[in-house]
Amino acid sequence: MSLSIGQSEAYINRIENRKMLPSLSVFFYICDYFGITPGEFFQIDPSPSKEIIDAIKKLQSLNPKKQKHILAVIHDL
Repeated sequence: MSLSIGQSEAYINRIENRKMLPSLSVFFYICDYFGITPGEFFQIDPSPSKEIIDAIKKLQSLNPKKQKHILAVIHDL
């Protein structure tokens, strides 16, 4: 990843080990690398989408045996 954003091989490792912080411009490159916006990077608790909320409601309406089957399928994905 370090090389992909135009930095030395150990650059990201130094950030991960809290030895340095990226400059603002490199921070933007890191966000681009992951395909996220700076706002998404700092988003702590993303709100679930309407589809996720609907799926949870449907899952809760099922009997425990069917819930277990659905969860097994999800874990298999």
